Amino acid sequence: MPFDVITYLPEIISVTVIAIFMSISPGADFVMVTKNSLFHDRKAGLYSALGISLAIWMHVTYSIAGLAIVIANSPLLFSLIKYLGGAYLVYMGWKTFQSGSDIRIEQGDDKPTLSNFSAFKTGVITNALNPKTTIFFLSIFTQVITPDTPILIQLLYGAIISIAHLLWFSLVAICVTHPLSLTLFNRYKVTIERVIGVVLIGFGLKVAFSTF
Repeated sequence: MPFDVITYLPEIISVTVIAIFMSISPGADFVMVTKNSLFHDRKAGLYSALGISLAIWMHVTYSIAGLAIVIANSPLLFSLIKYLGGAYLVYMGWKTFQSGSDIRIEQGDDKPTLSNFSAFKTGVITNALNPKTTIFFLSIFTQVITPDTPILIQLLYGAIISIAHLLWFSLVAICVTHPLSLTLFNRYKVTIERVIGVVLIGFGLKVAFSTF
């Protein structure tokens, strides 16, 4: 049935504002994009950002299909998402912490390679198994959106959230691979490696044991 977009303008504005704040709030996605950008290259960070943006559509899909309500009412299913996400972050954090690489990264130098697909896959998995994102979609699609909200409007909300994540994490990848950032990275590489590893492990443990 035809609908007036103006009718949904307050919802669109609300979802846009929430999506922006949700994107820029510190979390596992931010740490993973930073890690791939610094330890590999800008392209790895951008492909990770693209993976995160695509993973958003997984959350959109199950929310539109009504599975968000199932997840919200199934402690077992939600716990499974939590533990898988937590285990993945702990694994990636430990790998980063004990990597001990002494490679210096300079603009234009050859860097430790990470294939485009691997970087993309890392972004997808990190966001897809991120309970924070799941909670976000549960709140959006069970409170902001009503059963009468047209599918096209729901898809528009999904596009807004996906684009917000893509733009923000692409910006992160670009900023952390700026020559000044790389200079600082080379100076404190071992410390940064271990800090990022600990942060990822911390996020993983928080995800696994949090009651949200």
